Amino acid sequence: MAEPAIRLERLVKRYGEGPAAVEALKGVDMAVYPGEVVGLIGPSGSGKTTLLKCLGAVIEPTAGRMVLGSETIFDDGWKVRDLRALRRDRIGFIFQAPYLIPFLDATDNVALLPMLAGRSDGEARARALEVLGALDVAHRAAARIAELSGGEQQRVSIARALANKPPIVLADEPTAPLDSERALTVVRILNRLATEYHAAIIVVTHDEKIIPTFRRIYRIRDGRTVEEPGEGRPLD
Repeated sequence: MAEPAIRLERLVKRYGEGPAAVEALKGVDMAVYPGEVVGLIGPSGSGKTTLLKCLGAVIEPTAGRMVLGSETIFDDGWKVRDLRALRRDRIGFIFQAPYLIPFLDATDNVALLPMLAGRSDGEARARALEVLGALDVAHRAAARIAELSGGEQQRVSIARALANKPPIVLADEPTAPLDSERALTVVRILNRLATEYHAAIIVVTHDEKIIPTFRRIYRIRDGRTVEEPGEGRPLD
């Protein structure tokens, strides 16, 4: 079996010190492989948001180990100097709301991350058009954000997350505001892109419409995770 795209070992996140300290994550173990979409589910206050922020290198864990591919990026402290570059180049983020830049067109919204990573304008725009094409919105490449439908905006935001071909994509409640048909469409897209781009996609959700589609689930409660087999319900 291929090595995990990301692996967590005994990951702890503690807020505060002394008797008042709150342990939000209590030794989390997790492994997600290239090409798979995994669900991370749990009730409010269970630690989902804290875990997502640790996975995305947005906050620093207190202890434990985090391995990205074959590189240890955290081992009781960060082992990489430039966390901004790590987030930009190796981790994609998909949010519940698109958070697109309104005065840029769809292409420029997607091309921005490759340009920040040092690619030329031409290279970045070519990459943006490639990913927009993979999401069936290349015909809207020149449209301003206000001209796009809600579904098109969401596809552009997914394209942006994949613009630098990150090995890890974190999707935070990407289907929460959607009806069943559109929610399942998003899951189909994520599964297809995980395969095409060999990315490990972690979907944080408590959307009952999509939970049955996952083949693997990590259920988090009181700061601890339990891996469970999912139903893997067909999406066709």
